[in-house]
Amino acid sequence: MDSTSKNSNPVYSTTDSSAVNLSDDQWKKILPADVYRIAREKGTERPWTSPFEKSNEVGTYYCAACGNPLFKSDTKFESGCGWPSFYEPISKTSIIYTEDNSHGMRRTEVQCGRCKAHLGHVFDDGPPPTGLRYCINGVILDFKKAKDAEANYDKNKKG
Repeated sequence: MDSTSKNSNPVYSTTDSSAVNLSDDQWKKILPADVYRIAREKGTERPWTSPFEKSNEVGTYYCAACGNPLFKSDTKFESGCGWPSFYEPISKTSIIYTEDNSHGMRRTEVQCGRCKAHLGHVFDDGPPPTGLRYCINGVILDFKKAKDAEANYDKNKKG
């Protein structure tokens, strides 16, 4: 998600943890079409299309709809499923789990704990220590490199 989109999104914050409850019409006005389709319509991006799928950069993955911290890069692993995969969320409150029986399957959907955006699904075939695989649409992820976040923190602390 580019900075222009974030600037026009009044709920986007990587530090505010308060719940975000907007109507679909409100979301449609502030999210890019691809993010809206995944986040609000429970869409799925095509496998192997996300630049995050193979990325090994160090940093934090946030919800592209609201900025909620979701996953640390050190919990990311190569699952071979075609989507960015993680074995553990940042915190127990960063993710909401809901039953998903669509498409003739029984799965557990994962949603953003702050804005309830659809992120993807969690499966029990991941690596240790959790044994879980959070299979996440890259479109709904916003990534901040650790060095950039640290520099921004230092700048805000001084100023």
